[in-house]
Amino acid sequence: MTANAVPAVSTGPRPIDTAPTDTAPIDTAPIDTAPSPARRSRRRYRLGLAVLLAGTAVLYLWGLSESGWANSFYSAAAQAGSESWTAFFFGSSDAANSITVDKTPLALWPMALAVRLFGLSSWSILVPQAIAGVLAVWLLTATVRRTTGSPGAALLAGAALTLTPVAALMFRFNNPDALLVLLLVAAAYAVLRAVEAGPDGTVRHPVRWLALAGALVGLAFLAKMLQAFLVLPAFALVYLVAGRPRLLKRLGHLLVAFGSMVLAGGWWVAIVELWPASSRPYIGGSQHNSILELTLGYNGFGRLSGNETGAVGGGGPGGPSWGETGLGRLFAGEIGGQIAWLLPAALILLVAGLWFTRGRGRTDLTRAALLLWGGWLLVTGLTFSLMAGIFHAYYTVALAPAIAALVGIGAALVWQHRHTAAAGGVAVVSVAATVVTAFLLLGRSADFLPWLRWPVLVVGVLAALVLAGLAWLPRRAAAAAALLALITALAGPTAYAVQTAGTPHTGSMPTAGPTVAGSGPGGAPGGGPGGGPGGGPGGAPDGALGGPPGQGQFPGQGQFPGQAQPPSQGQAPGQGGGPGGLLHGSEPTSELTAMLEEDAEDYTWVAAAVGSNSAAGYQLATEEPVMAIGGFNGSDPSPTLAQFQQHVEDGEIHYFIGGDGFGPSMGGSDASSEIAAWVAESFASTTVDGVTVYDLTSPISDTGGVA
Repeated sequence: MTANAVPAVSTGPRPIDTAPTDTAPIDTAPIDTAPSPARRSRRRYRLGLAVLLAGTAVLYLWGLSESGWANSFYSAAAQAGSESWTAFFFGSSDAANSITVDKTPLALWPMALAVRLFGLSSWSILVPQAIAGVLAVWLLTATVRRTTGSPGAALLAGAALTLTPVAALMFRFNNPDALLVLLLVAAAYAVLRAVEAGPDGTVRHPVRWLALAGALVGLAFLAKMLQAFLVLPAFALVYLVAGRPRLLKRLGHLLVAFGSMVLAGGWWVAIVELWPASSRPYIGGSQHNSILELTLGYNGFGRLSGNETGAVGGGGPGGPSWGETGLGRLFAGEIGGQIAWLLPAALILLVAGLWFTRGRGRTDLTRAALLLWGGWLLVTGLTFSLMAGIFHAYYTVALAPAIAALVGIGAALVWQHRHTAAAGGVAVVSVAATVVTAFLLLGRSADFLPWLRWPVLVVGVLAALVLAGLAWLPRRAAAAAALLALITALAGPTAYAVQTAGTPHTGSMPTAGPTVAGSGPGGAPGGGPGGGPGGGPGGAPDGALGGPPGQGQFPGQGQFPGQAQPPSQGQAPGQGGGPGGLLHGSEPTSELTAMLEEDAEDYTWVAAAVGSNSAAGYQLATEEPVMAIGGFNGSDPSPTLAQFQQHVEDGEIHYFIGGDGFGPSMGGSDASSEIAAWVAESFASTTVDGVTVYDLTSPISDTGGVA
């Protein structure tokens, strides 16, 4: 063979090599497929979270339609927004766009879209609020778990939020507070993500998380105006203290977040301010048709000082209208039953948590969470305690996420340090303070589960005594004592929350739980337990005032023609009828509804009535525009007498419906009373099911007959 020859390739079968090899034998032992402890923990957490969210959904959806239109003021605006995109954008009270509600409109938009998609019903109005509640619980749970690494702390925080009585109320009601709370919890999550480090010790895009937080706060402003900004000091403090970039960069990131907030919340305000006033609805709650006036005055600094132009009646700092101000306000009357159950424990655990995390680095995530939720609770709680203007018990739902998060985080830190004497002391004080608070709050409702308060106190005190020896208890014994303490701590608010879910609530001033002793102004019962469907004496809705404590009447009764008495306390929605009034929506009978619907297509407004609540019921019954003269309080100069007379002359309004007088306002307009007097003098009237109705197409002649 030569050097360049190619070896021949064999094309025949190649024999199999059967020679033994030294390959190691295959291990046929069974493979260990048991999940790791971390995986088992995740599975348990997911199962617990699913149970929590399902239970929350049941609590918030159970018997939801029993509340009817709930707050008919906002329900009517949702109905209007479902009929007119202009009314949708501005938050008008009626589809013909005479006047807006006295808030920015974001909270109305989910309801209006639901009505547009599914038709007008109680479910369309209220289910979006329940969904917001479930989402808020889920976000809070996720936030606490990320910041503590403790599934137990997360689930405890979520359960505490779910079972807070005022949360069980407002996530079943159509006031703006449900969306406000959801957006603020989402913003808190984003702030804590901005300081949370990854496995490599760095934060990915903290400025993006801060910009998202700012945008969410801006949207919360569009839900309930300046109240959204009460969380800003806590948010800014957390990033300045715990943010990982250099200080100057942290300051720059906060400026970006501020710009994001202004953009997200300010675009709507800018459009409304620039829109010609002649081609948009009047801005309800203002005296000069200005959204800035509404933002900074009536719904802004006036809430702090008590100087709210246009509010009916008025009190002033420390006056009787909205209750006594002071640090004890959140525990007083029916307000305590809304929110105070876990408030002492939250404050104690906040201090203890900061002590337990004192040796950690500046950027510690758990301590950052304590600062955020603690700052949220202190700033918002002090504002509610000291504000001299309009204040209602249901406002306290804004405190619920902070209290729940502090309880969950603080309990986890106590458990982590349970082998120290300090943890046992904190546990004893927290549990004892909680059960004593529950004992006192349950005692305010003599007829509500009278057997519950003593077991809560006795069992809770026994659990606290056992927890005093936490450092020396075996793990199982300590866990059993902690579980017993949690059950007793949550028994009171759970009972209130279940009672709240099982009770219809309507009107402008709902409160959670049963009727309690010591309720009064500044959160008087109104709607559902403790009050008539629209509230009762001693309190009022946003921008309105009930009579002084002890007066069994509404302010200004008998001033307007055709006025009817307010419905009796405890009346279920839909019973009886009447023209409505300051605190409660009208409830027209079928005969009156048919009368308003006759020839409705020939008029811009089928009727007009003084005050938004009076107009709301007629609008919801007919699904036709009804003009709310004077806005919520009847004290806005919309329309003026001359403008109303022009509408009548042009044939745009068919009927005027008499109703309750609202009494004098704080510097507001008298246009509504001038209109009512002119109507009574100028047009023929008839009484339909106890309601006086004036036909604006039938003027009275000079000789006293119908022209």
